[in-house]
Amino acid sequence: MRSLLLTATLLASTLQGGYAFAPLAGVSATSVKSNESIDLGNFLSTSNVGGDKTMLVLGTYAADFNAIEYGQRLRYYMPELQKRGINKFGIVLNCEADAALKLVDLVDLPCDTSDGKVALMIDPLGKAGRAFGVGTGWRPDDEEMSPYLKLFGMLWGLGAWATLPAVIGGYIGNPFTAQPWIEDAMAIGIKKKRWPDNGLVLDDNGNVVTNKFEELPLVGEWKRRPLELATLRLQNMVDISIKNWKELAPNDEALKAGVLTQLGGCVVFDTTKDEVVFEWKDPGICAVANFEDILKKIPVA
Repeated sequence: MRSLLLTATLLASTLQGGYAFAPLAGVSATSVKSNESIDLGNFLSTSNVGGDKTMLVLGTYAADFNAIEYGQRLRYYMPELQKRGINKFGIVLNCEADAALKLVDLVDLPCDTSDGKVALMIDPLGKAGRAFGVGTGWRPDDEEMSPYLKLFGMLWGLGAWATLPAVIGGYIGNPFTAQPWIEDAMAIGIKKKRWPDNGLVLDDNGNVVTNKFEELPLVGEWKRRPLELATLRLQNMVDISIKNWKELAPNDEALKAGVLTQLGGCVVFDTTKDEVVFEWKDPGICAVANFEDILKKIPVA
């Protein structure tokens, strides 16, 4: 039955002169702004005026590290992405509308619910992500094991091999590849009174005056300084995820659907060529798409 529905959706799109992104053809999420069902295949395959590419983030539940970082990265990189012809952005979160609104407010992501550019959508049971092919974590078919125990196993790399490298990388830094979004996200956290708050010095307007990580001996000149990303993640964990757990956590139905251990991903689609120009599926917790790779992949329009 599902294959027939997908075929019908693709045929309808073709007859209308478009191409529905196949993995998400017929797969929908709900717009938080309008409460309308949005076909994600069609969302990706139709750009707005002034651009020829679209971008969709398949996020996780609202209290998750990956969802938080996708929001922070998208916020920072959106101007550069627009220079590359991406003029339509969407993010799908595996949560209810109230949790989605809370998260985007916490990370200052400009969404269509407040006249921003990012279409905010929800998919509480994570069906869209699974259709896209995101990872489902450790022992996804084990209905007897607690989802929290599964999540604990994933923190050690079970069903999510890249978790430990991603976490450790936040501590040791990287001398070669810059990640400027980290400073931006940390500054927002400091302005919102999140802890730790001693990594940056801000002026009265909230602009960064001093990055304390640049003062570290020997490694302060690295493109990504040691402990910088780890400090941001501590800020995210303490004052976003834990502090707001009751508002952001998945409900019982979502837990049964496997949302707690489901990973995310993103895709950039060229609507003039009907082809994917960038695609990513998270291989672990904290192992989200590197937006610097997207900038390298897509030249300035």
